[in-house]
Amino acid sequence: MNKLYTSTISLLISNLLLKSVAFAALSLFNTQLIFAQKTELLKQNAIEQVDSIQTLIEEMAIKLWEYSETALHETRSAGLLASKLDEAGFNIETNVADMPTAFVATYGSGSPVIGILAEYDALPGVGNQPVPERKPRTDGVTSGHGCGHNLFGAASVGGAIALKVLMQKNNLKGTLKLFGTPAEETVVGKVYMAKAGVFEGLDAVLEWHPSSENEVRNQAGRAMNSFEVEFFGQSAHGSADPWNGRSALDAVELMNYGVNLMREHIKPTARIHYVIPHAGEAPNIVPKYAKVWYYVRDINRAEVKKLYDRVLKIAEAAALATETTHKVHLITAVHEYLLNRPLQEALQKNLELVGAPQFTEKEQEFARSLQRVVNKEEKGFNDKIKPLPDKPGEVKGGSTDVAEVSWIVPTAGFRVTTAAQDVPWHSWAVTACHGTQAGRKGAVVAAKVIATTGIDLLTKPTLLKESKAFFLKATDGKPYQSPIPVNQKPPIE
Repeated sequence: MNKLYTSTISLLISNLLLKSVAFAALSLFNTQLIFAQKTELLKQNAIEQVDSIQTLIEEMAIKLWEYSETALHETRSAGLLASKLDEAGFNIETNVADMPTAFVATYGSGSPVIGILAEYDALPGVGNQPVPERKPRTDGVTSGHGCGHNLFGAASVGGAIALKVLMQKNNLKGTLKLFGTPAEETVVGKVYMAKAGVFEGLDAVLEWHPSSENEVRNQAGRAMNSFEVEFFGQSAHGSADPWNGRSALDAVELMNYGVNLMREHIKPTARIHYVIPHAGEAPNIVPKYAKVWYYVRDINRAEVKKLYDRVLKIAEAAALATETTHKVHLITAVHEYLLNRPLQEALQKNLELVGAPQFTEKEQEFARSLQRVVNKEEKGFNDKIKPLPDKPGEVKGGSTDVAEVSWIVPTAGFRVTTAAQDVPWHSWAVTACHGTQAGRKGAVVAAKVIATTGIDLLTKPTLLKESKAFFLKATDGKPYQSPIPVNQKPPIE
């Protein structure tokens, strides 16, 4: 009887425990379901919030396009974006990292700390009216947004403002930081901000870029060194007594010749290019001073260092051969972009949720007309979203100072169509696209993707945990080290 009683009690207890476990699992599932539903509702609210400030985003994009201020001269551009963030309730810090056009806008407090990058510098010499032909601006402005940073800055600020409103309305805990980063075109702004520790303490960073495609960034780009080599010789009359001169220009030419011979013996992934900003004053004066400006790029910092050292040896040899002296100045340097798969996947889902920009037939005809002018296939604007491949893509393109941020904090970016397919980037044709309503449609889409992904980061601790784990594995837990000399200041002049 006692055995039967004990067995019955044990069975009852087992059943109760199973029911308790099942109930707990069901409760957890229901909680997760409710939480997921709340997150998706917040994302829809984020999209609607961006729609409500679409006019503001477009107005900022138009103003930045009109200003078209080049690297480290973006006074009005930075002021415009900072003022809109100030009006929206952000705290503004200016003159960040000793750069007058760099700023940080902050809202909220505590964790998580989410960063959004904004760029706004233009390119020299690519100004154009927003028409599908080469037509300089009537106001005399020759620079232009041939990389779309007017849209970049406007969309990032718009996404940050929308996210701030939702944080406030829904009592979402955390800190939001919008980084106004100047001089991306000269690969300077974020390099010196990173060196100054501006990006420390963040949990994740989001960025985007105008493009001719809709996709999440999935290739690392190239690491790079940007540097000048100055040669100093002795002037003399080019005809009367050239033997008394020592030509600094000869040294530049000899250096360039040596580098061009070196090209046969470098890997296909490397890129080396240069210009000569100063080559002398007049043909009948032996140049006592000349300067050459180089970019050396490859797939990572280690490979760049090898190439850089070889180029410096050639510079030294050129000085010896011409009996001149020389000086090397490293202007800026960047790593390759460190991809973060968990953040990439979150961006991909939200890009698909928001959808690619949709263009009218009139806008598509604008793009086709532009493509005819530059002798490209008349494809129009791209309105399809690329899937995210399983593995990182082949290295292509140039270098970006966003890479420095990606080695400090988990970072991910995406691209949205703002320009006609296949037209030359960094050209008047792209500047024209970025001054149109069609281009601004891409900025509105980007603001929505930023805001919805911000919601994920604020409401999904697992996403932050996974992105941090991925980052630590990729960096092997090593702290970021700037490639810029410790005491070097930003190249303001």
